[in-house]
Amino acid sequence: MRAMTLSEVTEIERTGWPVPAALEMPPRSPGERVLTGPGVPEADRPVRRARLRLAALTAAFALPLTAAFLAAIDGPAPVVALLVALFGLNAAYIAAGAAMALLGLGQRRRAAPVPASFQPAGRIAVLWLVCGEAPLAIARRVSALRRDLDRSGLGGSTDIWILSDTRTPEAAAAEEQILAPLAAQHGIHYRRRTENVGRKPGNVADWVTRQGSVYETMLVMDADSQMTADRIRALQWRMEQNPHLGLIQTGMRLVSGESRFAALQRLSSRLCGPGFTRGLAGWTGTEGNFWGHNALIRVRAFAASAGLAPLSGPAPFGGPILSHDFIEAAWLRRSGWGVEVEPSTLGSAEEAPETLGEFHRRDRRWCQGNLQHVRLLGARGLHPISRLHLMGGIQSYLSAPIWLAMVLILALGGVELGGNAGWPLAGALALLMVPKLAGIGEWVTRRRGRARWLVVRAGLTELALSSLIAPIVMLNQSRAVAEVLLGRDCGWKGPQRRPLISLPRGGWESLSGLALIALAAWFSDAPEAAALLLAPVALPLVAAPLILRFMDAPKRPAPRARIAHLVAAEGRA
Repeated sequence: MRAMTLSEVTEIERTGWPVPAALEMPPRSPGERVLTGPGVPEADRPVRRARLRLAALTAAFALPLTAAFLAAIDGPAPVVALLVALFGLNAAYIAAGAAMALLGLGQRRRAAPVPASFQPAGRIAVLWLVCGEAPLAIARRVSALRRDLDRSGLGGSTDIWILSDTRTPEAAAAEEQILAPLAAQHGIHYRRRTENVGRKPGNVADWVTRQGSVYETMLVMDADSQMTADRIRALQWRMEQNPHLGLIQTGMRLVSGESRFAALQRLSSRLCGPGFTRGLAGWTGTEGNFWGHNALIRVRAFAASAGLAPLSGPAPFGGPILSHDFIEAAWLRRSGWGVEVEPSTLGSAEEAPETLGEFHRRDRRWCQGNLQHVRLLGARGLHPISRLHLMGGIQSYLSAPIWLAMVLILALGGVELGGNAGWPLAGALALLMVPKLAGIGEWVTRRRGRARWLVVRAGLTELALSSLIAPIVMLNQSRAVAEVLLGRDCGWKGPQRRPLISLPRGGWESLSGLALIALAAWFSDAPEAAALLLAPVALPLVAAPLILRFMDAPKRPAPRARIAHLVAAEGRA
């Protein structure tokens, strides 16, 4: 560990940090496996049963669909083989998602109650990771949690650390003016790095090596994260009751934003998220995953096991690991520490992107980070479930260009379609809707009278709007994958590059939709059939400027009765 400079020591003294306590955090390479944990018990019977059910349901959904697709197309053998392979890959991915949603139905396992007399055996650090976000909103969240911690009796054992990587001088000055005074309060510390070494994981590692040995656990939070003191107490109690656990990831509910798009994401997460997350937790057991925030981590386990070494070569496939959370979870598990997903969203929340533009910019970083995991699939000593997590993240972005390529090949007459060709495609669409329909069904069964109608109406609205924006998301994800494969690095929350040609918002999507229609009309031997096949994709793309304007506009306030019905069971999610 490098020595601190005089300026860094001065900053620590100025902000009231505790005396630095060194803790080593060696970077762990893909080929290195070091057992640092006590070992993880074998999966119990419910977890093994859930894994068998997941595999059986996935195969039962995906194999017949792929066989039906093979029977419905005819053409040159290489083209048919390529199409069937692509369809089968995506069918398996969406079938696994549908199976997880079904596994989560009815699983409402209650966590063991925390004894009223419980007090943490060690100290807890709440790490708020900041990089240019609005400081006023962060200050409100930090102050609210500080008051909640003091009220709950956790105030004496919990410190809050605001760890900033904000870079531009203007944003840094505004941030320090608002956030630095919070350090005058008991148990709140603020520091901003002048050099963003290692990006977000480097920010955490910097804190771990200097201050980590003072604390038993750390709660990692993004700038827009929220968590209650009661939930922190429950997580800490569970961690202390299970000494083999290194990380507990919580479920999260989305806090409603100001735009229609933010409201749509919130509605989607309320309808689909709880069941899907319960299903995920049910079959992963102690081989769960980490989503980068709203997770409690054992500090010494993380320091000994989860240090990340940069990958060889240049970005986008080399350099610092962007999607570090999946890898940190995988490294912890291979080192003998359990990683669990606690699916309840009670007392745990985050914000959603306000606009589709913000969503695509974030998605571009996630795309590069997940595709980078191709180089880590063969890492030594990984648990098979950890490899599945990495594969799922990779496929979540490859699926978009795969669907786009298939639609183009089919529409342009690359193969001949039989009379029953619509069935496998309809089946794939039905599988995509299973998580949503399962969520709607679960909400309906828990309500009576008019509340059921409100849930159904909200669910149908979500399905309609999601179907409208799905082609836009697919096109932008396909573009992101292409950029990564062409070697273009997106950086890390850097300034946006100015395009050579500036188009109105939604303009490039609209031109792409028109190009799809023109290609089908020019090259297809059956333009009418091609038009029918392309319409669900091309028409929303052509209308993208209108769709974006509608989705990014401020939402209309919902009637009070509707809000009451839809949020009534939120605390039980």
